[in-house]
Amino acid sequence: MTKIGILGSGKVGDTLADGFLLHGHAVMRGSRDPGKLAAWKAGAKGDAHVGTFAEAAAWGEVVVLAVKGTAAEAAFGEAGAANLAGKLVIDATNPIADAPPRGGALTYFTAANESLIERLQAQVPAAKLVKAWNSVGAAFMVNPKLPAVPSMFICGNDAGAKAQTAKILEQFGWEAIDVGGAELGHAVEALCILWCAPGFLRNDWAHAFKWLRP
Repeated sequence: MTKIGILGSGKVGDTLADGFLLHGHAVMRGSRDPGKLAAWKAGAKGDAHVGTFAEAAAWGEVVVLAVKGTAAEAAFGEAGAANLAGKLVIDATNPIADAPPRGGALTYFTAANESLIERLQAQVPAAKLVKAWNSVGAAFMVNPKLPAVPSMFICGNDAGAKAQTAKILEQFGWEAIDVGGAELGHAVEALCILWCAPGFLRNDWAHAFKWLRP
């Protein structure tokens, strides 16, 4: 059992928190307003706790960042660099701007050759960030029922943190594909734009990516 601190009170946080509990981990969810999570805690099945961003980050042996991209840097700041130092932080965010899609394409607030994971890594250099779960909808994050095992593209600077993330993803029904360091963050984050396009254009949200090789 691993103690998982999850930063975020939205749907992605709900899904991942329930997924970690399902697989026997302990979970503390963090929010600016922990009272918002009272209903989740009351219905949670397992070792479930709630607190502030800082409390969840300090408590967790692994931390998951599951807030809106526009709130990610502020949430990271509230979590506290000392509470995140040396820990695997799975970054499930995308830099989605507060603007409607254009022709099915999301707009990002990052520049063309930068990523949100790079910003967060620079903000807390001692944290071991790994981008994951950003390229699929919440409904498919935990043990998705699909014709084949789907692939989750991950990136980050710490090899051990990526290996740990891969084991978690395998437990959650995914194959992890390590594409490199945080410099690949802009490419991995762009997969969200591609994943969302069929949804915006055809209301098709039931799909995932698969990496094929001979």
